[in-house]
Amino acid sequence: MKSTASRLPDAGATERKTRRVLFLLGILLLLAVFVSMTIGRYALQPQIILRVFMDRISGEPLDPALTEANAVIFAIRIPRILLSILVGAALSASGAAYQGLFKNPMVSPDILGVSSGASVGAIFGILLGLPTYLIHVQSFLFGMGAVIIVMTLARMVSRGSGTLLIMVLSGTVISSVFSALTSLIKYLAPADDKLPEITFWLMGSFAKAGSYRNVTIMGVVFILGAVPLFLLRWRMNVMSFGEEEARSMGVNVKAIRRIVILCATLLTASSVALCGVIGWVGLIVPHMARILVGPNYGVMMPVAMIGGGLFTLLVDNVCRTAVSGELPIGIVTAMIGAPLFIYLLFRRRRDWT
Repeated sequence: MKSTASRLPDAGATERKTRRVLFLLGILLLLAVFVSMTIGRYALQPQIILRVFMDRISGEPLDPALTEANAVIFAIRIPRILLSILVGAALSASGAAYQGLFKNPMVSPDILGVSSGASVGAIFGILLGLPTYLIHVQSFLFGMGAVIIVMTLARMVSRGSGTLLIMVLSGTVISSVFSALTSLIKYLAPADDKLPEITFWLMGSFAKAGSYRNVTIMGVVFILGAVPLFLLRWRMNVMSFGEEEARSMGVNVKAIRRIVILCATLLTASSVALCGVIGWVGLIVPHMARILVGPNYGVMMPVAMIGGGLFTLLVDNVCRTAVSGELPIGIVTAMIGAPLFIYLLFRRRRDWT
């Protein structure tokens, strides 16, 4: 009979597996980026793309025959690819952080009403005919405001006990209120121009969001939000055992909780403000990462970030090529995410930790 020690997980084997997973995801992401530059209504051959990049790197004058391809690659496809990767990574990091904070695998990044609040801010701006940048700002402020309302309400009701449960219930209530406001704005919107624009925005899309300005904004937000979550991933391991155990190990539970909520909300609100509501990414990708490398946030968080960027980029490619026009990405993520999530639930043999 094998000894107990022989059945314990090998730390070295786990580390090697994690490195293999990260390396494989990185390679797949690079391949997906290259393929994404070739497909679309204006198809590009791989050799054309390589020639454009070689001319850029060498500094030689661009071949006039490649002018159109150069514009398509650098003005349209690269910013859209970068934005989709950043948004997918941000939503996955946010979902993983919330699932760890609330110790519940069913939690998604909009658990505290940030998506509902940001949606109201955006469609209200569309209804008023505001410029695009003001719509983004208003959406972000409404999303952050919704979470502030939820946390204030939870603090007033809980009075220090059962804060997480009250926070979830408060988030459900506030989300319902903002969903009702969304329906009201859609009802009041003119059906000939504003209503179609509002409806398309609510389904999420990178079609109008892919610009270097938005990439820069999302990049800065990603640094401000994802880097702290990445640095706190070991603290999140401790907090997954419970608040009492975390306190006994010297973790400032309240401070960590506030930082996690702030960073995750910042990532989600910015993603919704720039690209609309993109569901399921922050729910299923952390599950997939957990299956690949286990529940240890030290390795699961970076795997979720890379996996989220890869997943969103692949889904966006489907949206760009499935029909003659373009499908909203929220429809495709729901069609892929719901069956995949059911599969993941059936696949799990052990309790989530």
